[in-house]
Amino acid sequence: MSLLTQWWTLIFAIGIIFLPLTFTIFKNFFDKGYIFSKILGIAVVSYAIFLLGILHIAPFSFLTSVLILIFFGVLNLPLIFSFKDGKTRIKEDFLKILKENWPIFLFEEILFIFGLLTWSYIRSFQPDIHGLEKYMDFGILNSILRSEFFPPKDMWFTPLPINYYYFGHLTTAVLTKLSNIPSNVTFNLMIATIFAFTFVGSFSIGANLISKLTSEEPIRSPQGWRLTTPLRWFSIIGGLLTAFLVSFAGNLQTIYAFFKNYSGENPVPFWHLPLSIQFFPNMYWYPNATRFIHNTIHEFPLYSFVVSDLHGHVLDIPIVLLTIALLLSVIQNVILRAKPEGSKILRFAQNDISKILLLGFLLAIMYMTNAWDGIIYFLLAALVLFFSSKKLSIGNWFLTVAILFFGFFIFSYPFNHFFKPFVSGIGVVCPPDFLVKAQKLGPFIFEADHCQKSPWWQIFILYGFFYFWVVSFIVFFYRSVILRAKPEGSKILRFAQNDIVKSDLFVLLLIVLSTLLIIIPELVYIKDIYPAHYRANTMFKLVYQSFIMLSIASSYIIIRIILGIKYYVSSINPRKKVIITCYLLLATFLLVLVFVYPYFAINSFYGSLKVQLGLDGTKYLKNLYPTDYDAIAWINKNIKGQPVILEAQGDSYTDFARVSANTGLPTVLGWTVHEWLWRGTYDIPAPRIPQVQMLYESSDINITKELIDKYKIEYVFIGDLEYQKYTNLNEQKFETIGKIIYKNGRTKIYKITQQ
Repeated sequence: MSLLTQWWTLIFAIGIIFLPLTFTIFKNFFDKGYIFSKILGIAVVSYAIFLLGILHIAPFSFLTSVLILIFFGVLNLPLIFSFKDGKTRIKEDFLKILKENWPIFLFEEILFIFGLLTWSYIRSFQPDIHGLEKYMDFGILNSILRSEFFPPKDMWFTPLPINYYYFGHLTTAVLTKLSNIPSNVTFNLMIATIFAFTFVGSFSIGANLISKLTSEEPIRSPQGWRLTTPLRWFSIIGGLLTAFLVSFAGNLQTIYAFFKNYSGENPVPFWHLPLSIQFFPNMYWYPNATRFIHNTIHEFPLYSFVVSDLHGHVLDIPIVLLTIALLLSVIQNVILRAKPEGSKILRFAQNDISKILLLGFLLAIMYMTNAWDGIIYFLLAALVLFFSSKKLSIGNWFLTVAILFFGFFIFSYPFNHFFKPFVSGIGVVCPPDFLVKAQKLGPFIFEADHCQKSPWWQIFILYGFFYFWVVSFIVFFYRSVILRAKPEGSKILRFAQNDIVKSDLFVLLLIVLSTLLIIIPELVYIKDIYPAHYRANTMFKLVYQSFIMLSIASSYIIIRIILGIKYYVSSINPRKKVIITCYLLLATFLLVLVFVYPYFAINSFYGSLKVQLGLDGTKYLKNLYPTDYDAIAWINKNIKGQPVILEAQGDSYTDFARVSANTGLPTVLGWTVHEWLWRGTYDIPAPRIPQVQMLYESSDINITKELIDKYKIEYVFIGDLEYQKYTNLNEQKFETIGKIIYKNGRTKIYKITQQ
């Protein structure tokens, strides 16, 4: 609990430092963007450390990190204090914001603590940094922590740098360094922190969307938005609904829990299956909700939190929500300030160029954390800027987007300078025969037997919940509410009739972009190294963001409809009341289906929360490889810097490369398939497989010395997996060219003294 408090205190302090800047950015939000001060602060501090490290100006250290934090604290002082006549005073505007909004600040902080405690508690029942891609994520984190400068070294392919999107891991390393908590704990704390950011960030976006519907002065108020007492709670309820949908919801695939399970990997429509006698357990397997369409991946946040890989798409969620919030602020701010004369978009670019550059910065952060997100939200930003004014000059819109792209390019260049993309082209799904013969035209690839299409009923099960609300929004609200609205009566009615609600427009943009992202994998895919699962990564990265955006849109629509029913149900005839009752029953059933998913997933992955183990993610090694565990702990305590250590090479998703992953020391070759993906061709890592074998098994001392010299190996690790894989292991030669510096049972570490 003390480590958790220490971790929260650091994040709270970062948030306080960046609170004045956040108030300025989100001054048109009713909560002033309180929660986003933490996310923005972590992103800015991490980028400053990254930039100093990539330029070799200052090493990545505790001291550097603290000095940068102090620097930004001083930089924010003018936003809090005024310095006149030799006197220092707190600015009245800042005090006014604190006095008027402290209840919502306190509420969001409590929500953040709730999220942090909740997922830390859940992770404590299965904290192992083991399985799936955790070794990769932990290895990148540990390599960054050992780095003085950037880019960090690839722990699985010495001496090259990491050729992966590692900025999210860098933010984790920064918090680890500042908190002085070991990485085997902060790995799990970061998962819990991202969950908390997801929950509260979604709350803020949802609450601010709804708050514009419930305003006392709904259209152009210089004082800002004032919620009427009866309707203020709808913003809170809408925010909480958004938080739960984004953070906890699954999809309609949980309906299979009511039926006898299908066999194999190819699902059949649930209406073809007999009903299950028992609800749980009925052999329902929660990962099926993310692998429902054959040979594809369609994850969503809760599944990611459950399996807890500290992967780019998870690390990027807080930045995604910050970007969505900023775009919501932009579209609301521009329409509020628009005047009939002049070019609105150009005036926006001139007056608020800082927000455009901030957007460019966030897009760069997203790209460096999870590349696809940078592209997706660049499109959303372009759409928001396009629709942020009623009278639009295309030329000025292009100018604004060009400024946005310039900011993105400049901020991401230090990363891109050292990064080589591993995408080889854009494949076309089901290409015609004449194009297959051409094979490739420009960036487009036409491959034979690449015609996987998603059955309509599977798409419906995955996304039917969201589009139930989308259709409801169109049919119920625009037909039953706006078209029948009268000037007198409720202010919500009058607002809806006078002008399109800014929140409506923003939600429609989220729906349009999300729909496009779902359609794209049915038409094209990004070519990678996987032959049968060629659509998997494309679908995964695109629909993950669709899920987040559609969750935000759906919660808004639900509250919109509730408000409509609340104010207009008394004026409709009994027949339509019956229809609405049936509609509400169906809606409730769909909500139950998506919210029952955590029950299956959490109970299954975390053993029904029965045996609590703590947050140390490496304790499992004590049971699997006890002497290796002690040796790894010794390495982390006694070996500084990043000398190369030799260990057994193995396939991806195995226990091989456990030394490099758990220490951050680079090795000759780690997980082969991952290096194949990162390097673009199998020909690059493949030659190292027999070389590692020769290093362990060859009796030729000269060949051994040549390879040791080639890869600058300083340490040789011999443990359980080395004995297991290299049955002809020749240990005697290491005694000739080195000395034992650690021994525990059969596990030994040699330090090379002759080369």
